[in-house]
Amino acid sequence: MQISNFNLQPNFLENEITKLIPLEEKHFERLFEAASDPLIWEQNPAKDRYTKEGFKTFFDIIITKGSFLILDKQTNEIMGTTSFYDYNPEKSNVGIGYTFITRKYWGGPYNKANKKLMIDYAFQYVDSVLFHIGAENFRSQKAVLKLGAEKINELTFTINGVDVPYFEYELKK
Repeated sequence: MQISNFNLQPNFLENEITKLIPLEEKHFERLFEAASDPLIWEQNPAKDRYTKEGFKTFFDIIITKGSFLILDKQTNEIMGTTSFYDYNPEKSNVGIGYTFITRKYWGGPYNKANKKLMIDYAFQYVDSVLFHIGAENFRSQKAVLKLGAEKINELTFTINGVDVPYFEYELKK
């Protein structure tokens, strides 16, 4: 394994239905437009991300990660965003998260296709991928279980000054 060559933000990852490109500051307005649906954030611990202020807080966090703009490969429409984070070469793992997808793309092959791109890329460099999901985010929990991940831990993260329960899932190579 060539851990030292793991680029958390390659120029692009793509398959037949989706492509991921590095997230940039210039994407803020268009991504906020996609994120401004309150139902996207209904099960997320930070439910205010549909507001400009709430989304700006989220964007400021993800722009410092290995984040991607998710695009529909056929139309170039913004589907959402996702990120690599907390890369740990000693433990040979990386997190995938800070993900949202617009409702237009819910229930189809899109989330799985996006995660598969990232997982396949990550497994060239690490032995496991971690997902941290809010305890009330049942949609995301089901989605990572469908990928084959297993719940390995219960954690607490502080979000907007409030301690929030999270579950940690792991997908092994």
